[in-house]
Amino acid sequence: MTLRQRPSRIPVRLGALAAVAALLAGCAGAGGGTSGDGEALNVLMVNNPQMVQLQKLTADHFTRSTGIEVHFTVLPENEVRDKISQDFSNQAGQYDIATISNYEVPFYAKNGWLHPLDPYVAKDKAFDQDDILEPLSESLTAADGKLYAEPFYGESSFLMYRKDVFAAKGLTMPPKPTWQQVADLAAKADGAEKGMKGICLRGLPGWGEVMAPLTTVVNTMGGTWFTKDWKAQLTSPEFTRATEFYVRLVREHGEAGAAQSGYAECLNNMTQGKSAMWYDATAGAGSLEAANSPVKGRIGYVPAPVDRTESSGWLYTWAFGMQKASKKADNAWKFISWASGKEYEKLVGKQVGWSDVPAGKRSSTYADPEYRKAAAAFADVTKQAIDAADPVNPGVQPRPAAGIQFVGIPEFTDLGTKVSQEISAAIAGRKSVPEALAASQKLAEKVAEEYR
Repeated sequence: MTLRQRPSRIPVRLGALAAVAALLAGCAGAGGGTSGDGEALNVLMVNNPQMVQLQKLTADHFTRSTGIEVHFTVLPENEVRDKISQDFSNQAGQYDIATISNYEVPFYAKNGWLHPLDPYVAKDKAFDQDDILEPLSESLTAADGKLYAEPFYGESSFLMYRKDVFAAKGLTMPPKPTWQQVADLAAKADGAEKGMKGICLRGLPGWGEVMAPLTTVVNTMGGTWFTKDWKAQLTSPEFTRATEFYVRLVREHGEAGAAQSGYAECLNNMTQGKSAMWYDATAGAGSLEAANSPVKGRIGYVPAPVDRTESSGWLYTWAFGMQKASKKADNAWKFISWASGKEYEKLVGKQVGWSDVPAGKRSSTYADPEYRKAAAAFADVTKQAIDAADPVNPGVQPRPAAGIQFVGIPEFTDLGTKVSQEISAAIAGRKSVPEALAASQKLAEKVAEEYR
């Protein structure tokens, strides 16, 4: 595999971000940070299970060893994104640290909202930056070559399937399936058990919900949101084919209520035996293989299905970024170093369970015998998917901005969400795919005009 070039970032217009920040200020989620006197840190983060576990472990471990108190504000994903954007864009300094993703890093860094972490990494040899998986390090490094966040966990996407159901039906999962093979298997697995559907795919509106898996299908089937010179392509034959394929597959062999089903609903369906297959985030495997999971040991894992590309899995990380306005940068790095470090993973493994380790970010994790034993079913497939992810060249043609399951521009939060509503309506049967894409094309053309 050839080395990937660092993503070429497009210029981010301050006016556009200012408008986004003003909008978000009016709809920011509830909850506020404690002002925190002296050495205390204020951390704003998403409320996923691994983050909640971090919150529980901090006082007895990080604070006890460093004397630094940490005040957490924990919110659902949509709310936390709004609140982070509001606080960081204003450089209000209410929060020292926040969970951001590889989507936000390029334009947050471009606008001076983040503190570069390179000086701290250089001094903190124990952190071992070289141990961080290269795709994640690259995705958290901005166009200026500086590192602006450290991953808490990383993920790609892959296909999960019920090995026992496939065996009972005489079905064989290819080691590297195509989307057409997946569709054929979904038809055969549909109804294999009472109440079971062939596959679960996200249909819930949201740029990070239905648009994430759908965009990977678009990429591998030869489509793209925009050409390199910013021509919108949502009504192109390739984009249309991929969308029609996805919508037809979920309507014919997907879960009930697919238009309102996202990651959480598909995870629940897979856990409860309502789906024979599920294409989604690699992070879902930890829950499926948890000690109390009724399907533990019954799931097989293979790479994200493909069509015209060699791989198609996405790349995503929840990472810790330090606000430029923070007056507690040294303490903030100590927390980031601890939360993203090797010792924290070992702490979770010993106190909570190795399947709950926030993995997908360090090479050493995949060499740890205890982790490999707990995650034997999915560890290698996950790492291979992350290693294969290429945000610069995820499809068959050049792109104007980096990103696999998103387009790396600030307008994508709004554009992706509006397009997702059109796609979800098609999944619900309220409009045809051509109608949904025609409306989406007009939205994308407005964004493209600003960049041409």
